[in-house]
Amino acid sequence: MDLSNRAKVLIQAMPYIKQYSGETIVVKYGGNAMINEQLKSAVMSDIVLMQLVGINVVLVHGGGPEISSMLEKTGKESKFINGMRVTDKETIDIVQMVLAGKVNKSLVKLLEEHGGSAIGLCGLDGKMLMAEKLITGEDLGYVGEIKEVNPKAIYDAVNNNYIPIIATVACGFDGEVYNINADLAAAQIAAKIKAKKLILMTDIRGLLRDVNDESSLISVVNVSEVPGLKRDGIIKGGMIPKVDCCVDAVRSGVSRAHIIDGRIEHSILLELFSDEGIGTMFY
Repeated sequence: MDLSNRAKVLIQAMPYIKQYSGETIVVKYGGNAMINEQLKSAVMSDIVLMQLVGINVVLVHGGGPEISSMLEKTGKESKFINGMRVTDKETIDIVQMVLAGKVNKSLVKLLEEHGGSAIGLCGLDGKMLMAEKLITGEDLGYVGEIKEVNPKAIYDAVNNNYIPIIATVACGFDGEVYNINADLAAAQIAAKIKAKKLILMTDIRGLLRDVNDESSLISVVNVSEVPGLKRDGIIKGGMIPKVDCCVDAVRSGVSRAHIIDGRIEHSILLELFSDEGIGTMFY
């Protein structure tokens, strides 16, 4: 990129920096961006830059591959029903250890190595996430449905200039620990703290009219259009819960929700600070 184009990029970013400074943005971090070391570094750089320009970042993460790896080491098979991990008593202990321990603290360390200030939290801290057992057609075990978000620990972190990095295990009203889908947790946290934006990082370009054609990206969706897109078969399969998270967040007061491709370096910055954006925006 020549010097003129670099200057144009910075100039284009200025109004967005001004718009988002002092606002809160919730980022759900997952997919390939959590596995590939180069992408991990790019995400941490993006988040530190956001903090430096005055954005309050709340990072919510899963850790499916790490959990599966640990289960494999213990000789336990990973089982899924409709994309959700079947979580028995032994598995929830491993989920809690991996998510709230190894994955969470490694992200804190990595972000601080990139110059940020972070603190690791999980849904158990301050009873941040309160859940009940998720009831579906089949028993998923210790998989929960969030019923309350208590954001005091998040506010305390942000008010002390830390980026809260949140692992998605929750307290049960019955005293148990529950595994929570990270997209759902991020959406409910964003709604509760009145975030300006919710960003879901995925391994796909965004919402596509044709799943086999990445050039068919739908850049902007009004939430009122979602039922029609479902009827037309454009929103289907694994996209349904992600889109529903975005719709719920927007209808709960979040200004914009985005599904972006975490396989692209600096995708968060491209979405936030460029005119074109990079994924699908729901409003």
